[in-house]
Amino acid sequence: MIDISLLEQKSREIRGKLVEVSNLRHVPHLGSCLSCVDILVSLYWSILKIDPLDPYSKGSDSFILSKGHGAPALFTTLAYKGFYSVELLNDFGEEGNPFAEHPAPNCVPGVEIATGSLGHGLSFALGKALAAKIKDEPQNFFVLLGDGEINEGSVWEAAMFAPANHLDNVTAIVDFNKWQATGRSCDVMSLQSIAEKWKAFGWDTYEVDGHNMHELCEVFKKSTKSPGKPKVIIADTIKAKGVSFMEDDNNWHYRIPTAEEVLKAKQELGLITS
Repeated sequence: MIDISLLEQKSREIRGKLVEVSNLRHVPHLGSCLSCVDILVSLYWSILKIDPLDPYSKGSDSFILSKGHGAPALFTTLAYKGFYSVELLNDFGEEGNPFAEHPAPNCVPGVEIATGSLGHGLSFALGKALAAKIKDEPQNFFVLLGDGEINEGSVWEAAMFAPANHLDNVTAIVDFNKWQATGRSCDVMSLQSIAEKWKAFGWDTYEVDGHNMHELCEVFKKSTKSPGKPKVIIADTIKAKGVSFMEDDNNWHYRIPTAEEVLKAKQELGLITS
């Protein structure tokens, strides 16, 4: 039995740390990080078969952060899950520290590839998934994409490749927070009826509230038990979710919070009382 309240508390703690480190180390892309925290927590605490002390052991599941600018969210999630010390985050970006704005291959345990250039993570995961199928290895692959990222043509080439090769060991998640760097996602490119687009490409398609922990855990369980086709989960999210004065404000794609805003955010998240 999954303790949903525990997962929700982990999300609040991770959000608080993200805001704190953004202020302390001037780390951008806070809005993009906050929108995907609940997705990451539901995966790492309830779905993924990964040992933090041996993340690449045979048979381990694999997670790829294709929206590489959300790296601080992944780094923080891995720290709270026990892959390494949370204290390491306090020196984010310092010389010799493994963290940067985007992931680097094997920079820390649990990060396999560089995903700073958008549109490559899904293809990478599909290659690994196909290899696992050929070797008859029971392994699942999860890929998190941004809604702006799926403007990239390489994503749709991969979307055609997966069903052609019956890669039912792959689940893609689209963090549909409705924004990208320069504007509303549906204004920049035609993302209306996004679920229908994926269905037309031959994917089992699910739509879910990307901030409802119970719904997320249930849809991930359901997707991993569905044979024959690759799966995609369209997670309806809010950019900068969890901090009211940041939510759905695209300025937080790059803005750095002040010390006062960190305090206010932590109060809203219930991490401090005054």
